[in-house]
Amino acid sequence: MIPEAWFIGAHWSVLLVVGAVAMFTLMHGADWLVKGASGLAYELGVPKIIVGATVVSLGTTAPECAVSVMAAWGGKSGLALGNAVGSIIADTGLIFGLGCLLVALPADRFLLSRQGWVQVGAATLLAALCYGVYAVDGQDATLDRWVGVLFLAMLVAYMAISIRWSKQMAGSATPTHGQGEPSAASSSEGVDGARTASRAKQTFLLLGLIVVGLAVVVLSSDVLIKSVSELARQMGIPDVVIASTIVALGTSLPELVVGLTSLRRGHPELLVGNVIGADILNVLFVIGAAAIAMPLPIIDPLATPPEIFLWLHLPMMMLVLLTFRVFIHAAVKKGRFSKWMGWPLVGMYLAFVIVQFVLSLAK
Repeated sequence: MIPEAWFIGAHWSVLLVVGAVAMFTLMHGADWLVKGASGLAYELGVPKIIVGATVVSLGTTAPECAVSVMAAWGGKSGLALGNAVGSIIADTGLIFGLGCLLVALPADRFLLSRQGWVQVGAATLLAALCYGVYAVDGQDATLDRWVGVLFLAMLVAYMAISIRWSKQMAGSATPTHGQGEPSAASSSEGVDGARTASRAKQTFLLLGLIVVGLAVVVLSSDVLIKSVSELARQMGIPDVVIASTIVALGTSLPELVVGLTSLRRGHPELLVGNVIGADILNVLFVIGAAAIAMPLPIIDPLATPPEIFLWLHLPMMMLVLLTFRVFIHAAVKKGRFSKWMGWPLVGMYLAFVIVQFVLSLAK
């Protein structure tokens, strides 16, 4: 990828501009990736809310995965772990919270009774592993490669089960296409052939969009991680603090853009599914891939205090998710989330950011 030497010693203003451009291209690359993946999913007839929880989330968490894996390769474990957990807090606290404040988001019982519990379960497993290895190994606590293998295996199982759930949901849904259309027997072979050729061309274009989007995401993530790391070094701010605030919010921009766009276009269920799916993938996909790339130390000696990931990041993640879980319980009874539920979630995210910066300034 791009040599890290290009960033070392660069003026802070240049690094800010480079980082901003990288975030911009990162957002657009992820958007292309999402459009391509979503288009393919729709071609297969997958329900919209399941698309948000799986395919769209897989695309929007690609930036977090690329950033965390490259950080792990570069020996910046604080950036790798902090980015993933910070993104979960940003997705649920900021993005879902803002969505609640803007519209009455739908509470789909089918999705929330399945992916919703996977969301909490994956985060709880991550927290249990981190506290467990810390209790055993203390300051040398590390998430080893076997954790990455476990998480990626669980990711494969989650995606497979989600496909099964999507078929169940599609089977129970009322068809929205094909009603009143001519039967296959009444269609000419020429028309069928033209439709097949057109569909194959559309599939090819969508695959190309996915490849281009993925390339832009990986390259932009590389630029972002190196410019932010150099900024952190010059400012004396620990990697874990930068990762869980600025970088986490930057890499969560795709989720934010997708969510706001779905609201504007009248598809709020896409935001709900995307947030839940992104939280699951931030654990299983992002941390799983990063741990395989390089074992991830939990204690960051540059942080203030070094155990900040254990006593601030993980507790805040669990607080946000458990609060969300309580809101889900109330929302499924009414079929929608109340707008007031957005205030506690956004408030917790803002409190998390403020504490981060206060600690960094007190160093």
